[in-house]
Amino acid sequence: MKAMTILMGTLLSATLCCSCSKDIEMRYPPKYELPELPVVEGIHQGQKAPLYWSIYEYAYSLEQQGVSGSDMDFTSQQWDEIIDWVARDLKPYGYDMVCTDGFLPMQANDASGYMTHYGSVSLRDLAAKCQARGLKLGVYDNPLWIHGSLDTPIEGTTRTFGQLLYDGSQAVQNPQAQDQWFTWIVSTKEGAQEYIDGFFRHYKELGVSFIRMDFLSWYEDGRDRGTGIVGRGYGREAYARALAYIAQSAKKYGIFTSLVMPHLNNDAEVEASYGNMVRIVADTGNGGWHHTSAHDKGRSYVSWPNCMNQFDGFNYWAHITGRDKVILDGDFLRLNRYDTDAERQTAVTLQLMAGGPVAVADQPSTIGNNLQFYTNGELLALRQDGFVGQPLNSELGQQSETWYGQMSDGSYVVAIFNRSDSQTTLSADFAVLGISGQWQVRDLWTHTDEGVAGSLTATIPVHGCKVVRLSK
Repeated sequence: MKAMTILMGTLLSATLCCSCSKDIEMRYPPKYELPELPVVEGIHQGQKAPLYWSIYEYAYSLEQQGVSGSDMDFTSQQWDEIIDWVARDLKPYGYDMVCTDGFLPMQANDASGYMTHYGSVSLRDLAAKCQARGLKLGVYDNPLWIHGSLDTPIEGTTRTFGQLLYDGSQAVQNPQAQDQWFTWIVSTKEGAQEYIDGFFRHYKELGVSFIRMDFLSWYEDGRDRGTGIVGRGYGREAYARALAYIAQSAKKYGIFTSLVMPHLNNDAEVEASYGNMVRIVADTGNGGWHHTSAHDKGRSYVSWPNCMNQFDGFNYWAHITGRDKVILDGDFLRLNRYDTDAERQTAVTLQLMAGGPVAVADQPSTIGNNLQFYTNGELLALRQDGFVGQPLNSELGQQSETWYGQMSDGSYVVAIFNRSDSQTTLSADFAVLGISGQWQVRDLWTHTDEGVAGSLTATIPVHGCKVVRLSK
């Protein structure tokens, strides 16, 4: 272990220790024995966190107003306006996708049995609109859900969709419960693998390159920490086998997978092996500093959601990520919900320092003057490089507020965050990070060169950050 000295407040010294997974004393999910499962090679190789726009804020806001079901929609004209906006104002900075989410009706309106419409809009038409503007389409769906007729045949088999349903012969976690909201397949049944493969083939043919699959904890054990029992829960083996099938078909068709609401048991063993990206924090909801740092600050739990805010989630799971490893997802950003520009800088910086996605949920009508925080080219260069940083100490709390990592060209990026409610002076010695000697220091938010130094000291505003790039 390395010791580091960080001066906080009145330059009070505190010693931090670097951590690896065996050193972390946090409440991680329990471990279970797994059956032998297929190895899917290369699913993380060269993958970078996506930069994209999501419909989440629009749909979530409607739900908060009491709108639901078929009354909730996003018309073709609204999609045109969003696609034009993303292509004009965000695409030049690397944002290359728009994505659906839940909330709106998800309908299967053709013989395939798979989802064809999101609200009133055809996914095929939506994918074509995106392609015409040089964008990709991402879709919120789950290959373990059935949308279409139960009589739909599964291509390549003699089975139908309906024959994949629970029939009482399978062992489940909650035998007396009924599944809420979703019609789940049982992955251990004959035809399940072909059904999942058909799901990804369907989306490949539509021109979709990203699938965001939700409620995975509900499939594994039929519950989450906040809701309690919400379904049968098909067990660890069925869950692991399902993700293995998903990984095989997603790789086959070149589709990026985003895993949402998983318990992450066995130190995320299954998800880190079979998913490109995994959610590690509770839903964005109303967003703002509550979502980035304040919600249950410093606490961790052994089931979904393991952490309630982005900062704790990234710290908690930092040890499972890195270049060419699973990507950590801190969920959507709604920059219009923050109180200060310092908070907005922290929210974007944290995502990129952790190697995570930047998913814009603001709309043209709500974003105000905040586009500038999404379009900082010097900071977005981290994502283009495939950079993934680490906290100096992964334990939850104040001692995890310094992050660092190395770019592929040999330069380093160091970020110091101030999660406290008062302005604070912070300092770190580069040598403690393994960065010896003197370095050219450049501030990535002010875009100014700060000379040559071997350490960094800054007075950081409430909820703000200081992020610099060190080069020779």
